[in-house]
Amino acid sequence: MSSPHRRAGTKGVPRERRKQDILGAATEEFGRRGYEAASLAAIAQQVGVTKTLLHQYFGTKQDLYIACLTPIGERLLSAIRTAMTGSRSTADVPLAVLHAVFTALEGSREAWLVLYDNRLPPDSEAARLAKEYRVGIDDLAAAGSADILRAARLTDPLDADALKYAWRGLVTALVNWWIRHPEQSPQAMAERCARLFTSAGMAFGTAHAPES
Repeated sequence: MSSPHRRAGTKGVPRERRKQDILGAATEEFGRRGYEAASLAAIAQQVGVTKTLLHQYFGTKQDLYIACLTPIGERLLSAIRTAMTGSRSTADVPLAVLHAVFTALEGSREAWLVLYDNRLPPDSEAARLAKEYRVGIDDLAAAGSADILRAARLTDPLDADALKYAWRGLVTALVNWWIRHPEQSPQAMAERCARLFTSAGMAFGTAHAPES
């Protein structure tokens, strides 16, 4: 759920507050429409400033995208690391990480889509930085996947790789669902995921691996 962006105008609003309003509107615009289709004029209009002022504050469209990307990339990495190291057991990690992701994104849910925009200009600084954050998150997911499988005495590295990709898809699907249900809080989403994981575990627990 995006925070409401007040039409601040250019008078009587502190510079830092105005910049934060612009970043909020820009994150929503980049997330919903993607980098290519995002309109700087629409962002300026939503906040109630001129496009010229937007350029004065943030520079180019790519500069504005990076200004939106950097805080959420850093916040997600920090939140995921903390959740992984603070969990009581390996089994607690997936739900702890999901809760941390939802909490980090609250107020700017579209930021996940900003991070995972696959239509950034090739070889641009924006694409390089987005990839750096994605790789960092993937590395944490890979480590978590390996820990979970080791706890189950599964050591095939391809199993861990497959689980990492499945996890990324699951998190993205859940965040997309969450964006469409703005009334759901991070805590409510974490509790929903716990119920779903429990149900899925019961269902899969009755299944048998196919014979090779």
